[in-house]
Amino acid sequence: MPPIGRGFTPFRWICTIFGLIFYLGDIGSDLLLSVQYFRSGYVTWAALTLAFVLIGSVCIQIFSYAWFKDDKNIDEDVDKGLSTSHLIGIHVLQIGIFTRYYHLLKKSFKTLRSGNTQEVEQLHLFALATDLSMLRMFETFLESVPQLILQVYIILEHNHRSKLQYVSMAVSFLNIAWATVDYRRCLRRSLLHINEMPCGIPTAVYLFYKIFTITPRILSLTLFIMLSPLSTVAMALIWLVGTTWAIVEKTNFCISPVLEHLYRIIVGVILVFTFFNIKGGNTRVPMTLYYIVSVCQNLAAPILLYLLKPESEGTDYFLPIMFFILITNSFGLGFLGLYYSLLHRGSVADEIDGIERLNQETTSTRLDRFLQI
Repeated sequence: MPPIGRGFTPFRWICTIFGLIFYLGDIGSDLLLSVQYFRSGYVTWAALTLAFVLIGSVCIQIFSYAWFKDDKNIDEDVDKGLSTSHLIGIHVLQIGIFTRYYHLLKKSFKTLRSGNTQEVEQLHLFALATDLSMLRMFETFLESVPQLILQVYIILEHNHRSKLQYVSMAVSFLNIAWATVDYRRCLRRSLLHINEMPCGIPTAVYLFYKIFTITPRILSLTLFIMLSPLSTVAMALIWLVGTTWAIVEKTNFCISPVLEHLYRIIVGVILVFTFFNIKGGNTRVPMTLYYIVSVCQNLAAPILLYLLKPESEGTDYFLPIMFFILITNSFGLGFLGLYYSLLHRGSVADEIDGIERLNQETTSTRLDRFLQI
């Protein structure tokens, strides 16, 4: 049996179980919170909480269905017993991702029992795991991150707190951390030309880099919304810039032109919160510019709130959040520099999150065309 990290080991199988648990916990807590809001008379909060759950779920079901169809002639087991009508049914019922979890857990369990350590089989299992990780990445930035912004806004602006709120926020935060690192590790293990991301310090530093850059982003956007609901228009403009960049880069992730447009829209959403490379190559300059602008926006949020809404200074949250944004931004950029200067292990041609084009005979086209974060 290969060591942990080099093959689909029992450890990796258990990690898949944890991923499923985090996903269920995230969706379940948000649905319960929506019901709680509705029963308490907060219909708008209930609707928004539920809307984020549905948007994330519908989007990942669309891509899951498309990938099942794309893989029909590649992996016979994927569609065994699943006709087109069955595929449509399970995705309309929003259980396509659970079907994928079942398929991966079942197939990997059989492989582990048989002791099959052939590289082809291992790559296939990690390709299945990476598909799940890509879907989880969509769900994370379409549901978990917006959900955190909404709940923080409700707590700070309306002083409404409940235990279920904190549970929902905690699970969302864990989901963000898990999905981000899990996708990164799965992708780097699945691509033959990319050195694998080892466990231990590199993984921890990468996690801290992402958490300490995404968290102040969430808080600063929340403060902007507290300053004025019209700030959502500015957020829409940031999304538009990200989507336009994806269009200019001519991403070719999807076979269907319609799905490609949806993919670019989602890319724009993710770029509101964190940076990633959308088409390979050296992204040192775009990444630097992105985080300069992001940090300036993050620091501007508490300053503008203080200047334009002076009464906020007397609240019990203003100073802690201001210092938290400053400290986490500093830590995030520090871990970013540490990771890419000392711990980023790539191929010979690998640069800042860059990837080469792969021979389509050795890997799925989804893997070498998806975002690199």
